Amino acid sequence: MQVIPAVDVLGGRVVRLREGDYTEVTDYGSDPVAVARRWMSQGAQLVHVVDLEAARGGGPDRSLWRHLSSAGIRFQIGGGLRSPALARAALAAGAERVVMGTAAVWEPDLVAQVGDPERVVAAVDVRGGKARGVGWTDEGRDLSVVLGQLETVGVRRLLVTGIDRDGTMHGPDLALLRRVREEAPGLAVIASGGVGTLDDIAAVAALGCEAVIVGKALYEARFELAEAQRIAGS
Repeated sequence: MQVIPAVDVLGGRVVRLREGDYTEVTDYGSDPVAVARRWMSQGAQLVHVVDLEAARGGGPDRSLWRHLSSAGIRFQIGGGLRSPALARAALAAGAERVVMGTAAVWEPDLVAQVGDPERVVAAVDVRGGKARGVGWTDEGRDLSVVLGQLETVGVRRLLVTGIDRDGTMHGPDLALLRRVREEAPGLAVIASGGVGTLDDIAAVAALGCEAVIVGKALYEARFELAEAQRIAGS
């Protein structure tokens, strides 16, 4: 299983939100590219970057894509990519993969229209049994319905986040991950939200997830990236 460090960007700064709440922000620095470079230097194969301002309704910061690419960062980018054209623009700017959340929930066909399915990730962010979009602020749709539609249009990879666990380090939502693995067994799953210990990494790996995204636990030095990779077998 791959361990992917997270770099969430708000107002040009590296932050972590708690439970998807834009008023619960912890600041970790003013240079997202430098932080991403640090994770790469420590052995990350890929960095998960989210443009939080774009995620809640703004337009994506294309300069962020360019700066990451110019620095030689291997990154997947999410936030505000609500159309195939924007997603393709991010790929052309240097992203390894694009992450689409709002489109995945409300218009799955748009995810399929991006092109190469290996370079597109459908973000399924879940609270109260519903997959949410628009920076986790909309009313959402039934998770099972969303999973079925994403499978039908040919999506191959999901990023699954338990919103209520995100940024808490209280442990991933294993029940949610297990449900997704059971309902969509043909799709690769990237787990996100709540990882706080190396035991959490082991638990996610045991479910057969392809990758796990780790944010606050790395920033708070709960463990080192190399330790997480060892537990994950990557």
